Amino acid sequence: MQPNPPRFSHRLLRCLASAAAFGLAMPLGAAAAELNAVPAASAAGAATSAFDGVVEAVRQTVIAAQVPGAVVQLDVKVGDSVVAGQVLLRLDARAADQNAASSDAQVQAARAALEVAGKDFERQKQLFQKNFISQAALERAESQFKSTQAQVNAQLAQSGAARTQSGFYVVRAPFAGVVADVPVSLGDMAMPGRPLLTLYDPSALRVTAAVPQTIASRMSAGQLPRAELPGLSAAGQWVTPVRAQLLPTVDPGTHTVQLRADLPAGLAGVAPGMFARLWLPLAGAASAGAAPLSVSAGAVVRRAEMTGLYVLDPAGKPVLRQVRLGRADGDKVEVLSGLMAGERVVTDPQAAARAH
Repeated sequence: MQPNPPRFSHRLLRCLASAAAFGLAMPLGAAAAELNAVPAASAAGAATSAFDGVVEAVRQTVIAAQVPGAVVQLDVKVGDSVVAGQVLLRLDARAADQNAASSDAQVQAARAALEVAGKDFERQKQLFQKNFISQAALERAESQFKSTQAQVNAQLAQSGAARTQSGFYVVRAPFAGVVADVPVSLGDMAMPGRPLLTLYDPSALRVTAAVPQTIASRMSAGQLPRAELPGLSAAGQWVTPVRAQLLPTVDPGTHTVQLRADLPAGLAGVAPGMFARLWLPLAGAASAGAAPLSVSAGAVVRRAEMTGLYVLDPAGKPVLRQVRLGRADGDKVEVLSGLMAGERVVTDPQAAARAH
């Protein structure tokens, strides 16, 4: 027969369970009380608006053929840097060279005829002074000399045109730049107007964006926009343009104004066609309170496709809330929706997850 257990065992177990429950609750409450949270506030500075744009080259040209001919020499490829006057390609110029040589020969023949006509005119003048010939004979000799001189001038002009035409078969770089496109290859037939190469100047780039007319009228005078180049690294994707210009015309279809922001020279990794974004500082009463909220980038929680922040509820408990983020500027990131001004955001999401 087994002895009965003491009656105080059930009471003891209940006390231990209560103590254990109390002990487990204490660390959670203490952890929630120790969470570091800061109130959400608007980013410092004036309100800004962002508009998508594209990087363009201030100087970009499509070099086309001026004369027909086959491509017999191609000295550059896409990405090559060239200097002004450098030979880019050559077309078959054998027929043009023969025409130029023929014109030079005709010039020499005309000059020889002019020399003979000049000497004959001098002899006729001497004979006329001695009354050996008539006035009409002298005038005929003078007319022959002037006609031959005019022929020489015509042959010289024709020879110059032939040499100029022959020069069209050698394509040179109009300025120093980078070859962006070469749509032809050796043996292709070039025709007048057909593009041969595309060349741009990498030292003169700009960002062009279409800005609504209502926003353009609120741009802060004397303040330059900021250019964002998302394709670059975090250290180089923010650039301050050296000059900004709003074109004086408005697109009647979209009611937008084209804004051009010239980028500084020497930016590495920037090329025409890249996606860019212009952030415009706005002025006026309409922009008051328009600046989005800003939080620390370290407070952002990313789980699969969800982006959120831990926000303290009125009881001080951290609650994970989904938000939509905007641009990142240094260690700050804009919150476009999902957060209200004044709400306290936990700066350490791992500590908030443990206390949740």
